[in-house]
Amino acid sequence: MFPTLETERLVLRPLQLEDAPRIQELFAHWEIVRLLNAIVPWPFPADGALTHIRDTALPLIERGESWDWTLRLKTEPETIIGRIGLYLGEDNRGFWIGLPWQGKGLMTEAVIAVTDYWFEVLGFPVLRVPKAVENVGSRRISEKTGMRVVEVTEREYVSGRMPSEVWEITAEEWRAWRRK
Repeated sequence: MFPTLETERLVLRPLQLEDAPRIQELFAHWEIVRLLNAIVPWPFPADGALTHIRDTALPLIERGESWDWTLRLKTEPETIIGRIGLYLGEDNRGFWIGLPWQGKGLMTEAVIAVTDYWFEVLGFPVLRVPKAVENVGSRRISEKTGMRVVEVTEREYVSGRMPSEVWEITAEEWRAWRRK
């Protein structure tokens, strides 16, 4: 298993099956899912979170192919407010946060914590993250954390096919950014 991570305002706990009801409640909103990878079904099924966690996320974690955390405020550590994960393959990080917590810098804190984990604990040399060009909030997080665009393409998202960027940062670039 992998550890719980902490930031100034957040506790990131490893994903568990019992997190499904709260994730279902927060995640099943058009404004949350519309710019996510088209593998997310829409309309989101009533058992979508449970099915995904049980049948996809936890098996990947058990095989050592992903690391997935729920986001919780330190002031309310029992309440999930979002999710962030790291994945083997070409697309290495994904995240979302509930609407009431967007725009407060919380996801940037989570991104820094899991990116540290990716490079400093797991020892990977590069992190690549695709995102819709329209996803301004996610793009800002990548900009703020030292990433750069390495590819412009089109991808399928829940809301349809649209322009997409692949952002990247190497371990060396990350360490230099962290020293600033």
